[in-house]
Amino acid sequence: MIEKISKKKRKPKEEKKGKVEKEKKPKKPAKVKIEKKPAPEIERYFEATGRRKTAVARVRLFTRGEKLFLVNQKPYDLYLPSLELQQIAQSALEKMKCLDRFRIEVKVKGGGFHAQAEAVRHGIARALVIFNPDFRKRLKRAGFLTRDPRMRERKKFGLKRARRAPQWAKR
Repeated sequence: MIEKISKKKRKPKEEKKGKVEKEKKPKKPAKVKIEKKPAPEIERYFEATGRRKTAVARVRLFTRGEKLFLVNQKPYDLYLPSLELQQIAQSALEKMKCLDRFRIEVKVKGGGFHAQAEAVRHGIARALVIFNPDFRKRLKRAGFLTRDPRMRERKKFGLKRARRAPQWAKR
């Protein structure tokens, strides 16, 4: 048995006689005055990059502001765990007697703590030379401007490490 499905008949909308409706236009938003804020003062800084093994440090020396030494937004003595690493990182500043002269911000990534500390030292030394070219001679003599080219040797196939071979067995 097939039942007939009846469709409801829709009644046509009654048209209003005599009145023609106008299309309504959307209202324009009220104009808002935007107050111009004075542009923030751009701080002047000296930027340099330091590298060691796979560690890369981006160093900025600011001449104004609080005299802080931040590494990855942390005080350097908290970021670098040992006193030896802290001394490595600030040794370029000590050499030039500029410890309390700058606000230093460093972003460092890659490598281990020791390589990062040496990358920070390299970056600070380069930034100091940009700040004052007369510092170059003393920093170069101390070896802080030289990029240490020693890198880890790649592992070779058939070996356990770069040169370590599997133990040889006679029988």
